[in-house]
Amino acid sequence: MRLVLLDQPTAKRFHFYPLALSRPIWELRCGITTLGEKLVAKIGAADVACFVPPYMADAYRAQTAWPVNDPASLAGDDLLIVAGNVRAEEFTCEPVGPSRVKFDADGDCLVVRVAKEDLGKLNTGSIDALIESAKTAFGTCDCEVPVWKYVWDLVLANPGQLTKDFAAAGRSGIEGTVEQPNAIRGGRGDVFIGKGALVHPMVVLDAEHGPIYLDEGVEVHPFTRIEGPCYVGKKSILLGAKCREGMSIGPVCRVGGEVEESIIQGYSNKYHDGFLGHAYVGEWVNLGALTTNSDLKNDYSSVSVTLDGRTPIDTGSTKVGSLIGDHSKTSIGTLFNTGAYVGAMTLIAATGKPLPKFIPSFAWFLEGVVTKGFGKRKLYETAAKAMPRRGRQWTAADEAMWDEIYKMTESTRKPAIAKGRRVLAGN
Repeated sequence: MRLVLLDQPTAKRFHFYPLALSRPIWELRCGITTLGEKLVAKIGAADVACFVPPYMADAYRAQTAWPVNDPASLAGDDLLIVAGNVRAEEFTCEPVGPSRVKFDADGDCLVVRVAKEDLGKLNTGSIDALIESAKTAFGTCDCEVPVWKYVWDLVLANPGQLTKDFAAAGRSGIEGTVEQPNAIRGGRGDVFIGKGALVHPMVVLDAEHGPIYLDEGVEVHPFTRIEGPCYVGKKSILLGAKCREGMSIGPVCRVGGEVEESIIQGYSNKYHDGFLGHAYVGEWVNLGALTTNSDLKNDYSSVSVTLDGRTPIDTGSTKVGSLIGDHSKTSIGTLFNTGAYVGAMTLIAATGKPLPKFIPSFAWFLEGVVTKGFGKRKLYETAAKAMPRRGRQWTAADEAMWDEIYKMTESTRKPAIAKGRRVLAGN
């Protein structure tokens, strides 16, 4: 059986922006692992292929060993095609069996199961053709297929998912080095420190209320306090951080200051003091000293988030911080509003007061307004300088993908720039 992960460019894909602008939805994190890793583990798949929006295919091929957008992966075996936003924990469809399909109320594909002997009934020339032909050829699967609906759902579920993932990993104990003096609170069976990890003296690992997983090569500097549940990814460094409960920190990050119930995808810096709470931060982000987000309104009412620059969406939660896209940079003293949307490839200069709740991708936020600044070329040059500092390279495929993202996000950026020009002209 071959598992095929699916991320189609549907109308609802923007519910996972700005984080999914530059990656498949299944690469988003929740708990210790990504959504894709959870699906692979739940299904027990050894053979995996995937289909992503065409504009990101070449860039994603450089990051995965799976076949990407290859029609050949649709032949020769039983297939289980699963949308990347399916919640693995609640996924109950059997991986093999009679050919069946499952679509949501809006007609988006969730699951297609194809027995090898039925492949001849389908058009396997492309993933879209296969799905369309399967829709008419096969009956509907009667299993429930819960999905992640919005990117903030991952943030809100993160503390509980960390505890479940720690139990599923089945690892505890100290394989790295813990220098003395230190304090480990709670059960030592709720702490795992991976090979090559180094915990300096004067560090508190507080697992009283949840497990702590420090992956290989992690370094924790003095005066850091980590409260579980928490995951720190490979080769990340905590620098005197107040790391409160519910944190998932991806690989090769630098984290200081106060952080709480947030997800940092990886390769990002929050080196200095400042508060990050109930937020999702992408890759290659640099948050300047004292950058802070609000995650709670003064009246304790439900937080809304604007994903398209126009229509607020009620999250149903009183605690939602910032959504910050890849390659975004903030100046010292930046203040993000509750439920802020900060697009990818943004450059932000602080104003001394909370910023607008929606800042489009590729914006230069200067003098309190959205501008085009020095353009995308300068942002690309910065990315090409930053990535090698963490062992990665800016490639032609990356640039081609971001060129397409620039076009995709133009409809929200142009009105904001025009408004900014009017404001500056009025001054």
